[in-house]
Amino acid sequence: MMRGQVVHLPLFLILTLILTFSAAYHIGVNYGTVSNNLPPPHQVVNFIKTKTNINHVKIFDANPGILTAFSGITGISLTVTIPNSDIVSLSKLPNARSWLSDNLLPFLPATSIRYIAVGNEVIATSDRTLIGHLLPAMEALTLALHLANVTGILVSTPHSLGILSGSSEPPSSGKFRRGYEKAIFAPILDFHNRTKSPFMVNPYPYFGFGPETLNYALFNSNDIVVVDTVTKLNYTNMFDAQLDAVYSAMKRIGYGDVDIVVAETGWPSAGEPNQTGVGLDFAATYNRNLIKHVNSGKGTPLMPNRVFETCIFALFNENLKPSISEQNFGLFKPDFTPVYDVGIMKN
Repeated sequence: MMRGQVVHLPLFLILTLILTFSAAYHIGVNYGTVSNNLPPPHQVVNFIKTKTNINHVKIFDANPGILTAFSGITGISLTVTIPNSDIVSLSKLPNARSWLSDNLLPFLPATSIRYIAVGNEVIATSDRTLIGHLLPAMEALTLALHLANVTGILVSTPHSLGILSGSSEPPSSGKFRRGYEKAIFAPILDFHNRTKSPFMVNPYPYFGFGPETLNYALFNSNDIVVVDTVTKLNYTNMFDAQLDAVYSAMKRIGYGDVDIVVAETGWPSAGEPNQTGVGLDFAATYNRNLIKHVNSGKGTPLMPNRVFETCIFALFNENLKPSISEQNFGLFKPDFTPVYDVGIMKN
């Protein structure tokens, strides 16, 4: 290009560039390490920064090697996870302050941390002690952040869709499990409302499809599959239906304004022998369509024009997971070769 030359880009190219750069804002990835063949964290971070459009990474602990590797990296934020086993201890403020001092404060502000996830799918454990200490731990960590003069880090906890009762179809009928609405979820959602932190969920259409609903689960149907007879709204994909069922449960107890973040979702590229709906093409189709859908800004039928921060599970295939399908949720092999292309690579 000659200096001073004015270039007029076609409108379609401008829109393509806008969509490409905005896509990175909404799509993150879960960086799991249940494997014995993964590259060291500094190589992983360099790969994410230089080769992909990913700008949010969720890790499943507070691994100091990973936090160090992200130090000084601009444009990529982290979710750090506290193991379920630490929840009871961290429900006490002195322990929460100690955990913060030991695990996060040494890395701030050089490492950009956006969320602390307290446990993972705690309600699904049915462990009454854990469940009873979940909100106190979230409150204690929030206060510990305040006392340490740390701003910009929000506290939440990811939930499986097992938090909903069995009668969450159609989506407008979604409600929390009986006995949990007022005792568990109203206080948790009140916490999110007060602290402006998001309600995190792990929707997996992969776990909810049958032979007749595979395309519905893969965002691969343009046809209306589900009609909500109450709202008269139409659903062409299961992801929207799952999120709207969660939203309906939240709204039912007065907290429909709390933001929703998708902490995990994904599809395996390999599975057990004769397992239907699993393979490279299925995984590529789901995640490619997921990214396109999330970044379209269209939202869901009950939450139109909303964009949900979404973290794909997972960055790598992890060879020490207990089953073949669990080992094969990764977007990349340990040598950084894409398992399949979903459009998150730069250039």
